[in-house]
Amino acid sequence: MYTLALGPEWLSPDYLISHFGLIGILVIVFAESGLFAFLPGDSLLFTAGLLVANGEYIKQPLWLVCTLIVAAAIIGDQVGYMIGKFFGPKLFNRPKSKVFKRENLDKAHEFMDKHGPKAIVLARFVPIIRTFAPMVAGAGSMKYRTFLTYNVIGGIGWGAGITIAGYWLGQIDLIKDNIETILVLIVLISLIPVIFEVMKARKESKAAGGGAEGGGPAEQPQAPRGRHAKR
Repeated sequence: MYTLALGPEWLSPDYLISHFGLIGILVIVFAESGLFAFLPGDSLLFTAGLLVANGEYIKQPLWLVCTLIVAAAIIGDQVGYMIGKFFGPKLFNRPKSKVFKRENLDKAHEFMDKHGPKAIVLARFVPIIRTFAPMVAGAGSMKYRTFLTYNVIGGIGWGAGITIAGYWLGQIDLIKDNIETILVLIVLISLIPVIFEVMKARKESKAAGGGAEGGGPAEQPQAPRGRHAKR
């Protein structure tokens, strides 16, 4: 079995799969798709593919594992959409909340406006964002048929794609012998978009702060009014 040296042990893919098997994978995929962030989605799916290949802990065939994972991903996003649709305004209107902040909703709306409905597909491959994207779609009143279409496409691409990649790549000796390094790289690569957005937000915030302090044009003094003003 493999040990992923990131995060607590009980959230590592090997611990989850060795203790809960395929059921554990499906629960995590469902939860991360629309309920809870900070779960091992990408590395979990890749590890699942590896274990299907060698028959350890997961005895079901690849096609069945992929089908169930895709179904869990799609259903999870559906739940997230409904949560956003019915509770979105209340969830994202908590000034003291570090997660459900109005600012997060506004940023997600900007992302949706920039990429359109395909953002639902792109979000599948970005940790944390994949959890909140369906909520934002629901809160932003995206048409259900449009959301469902892109949800299915994203669920297949992410759920089946990464699992199949783990299955085939895991049979290569170089990858099999360095699996922990590969899993760490998968996590780090998946975090690149998040890091980029954080750095971009800080840069914009710093630029806005600089402009407010002294970057803008000085305010011109107004002529005095009243009987002492020059005519």
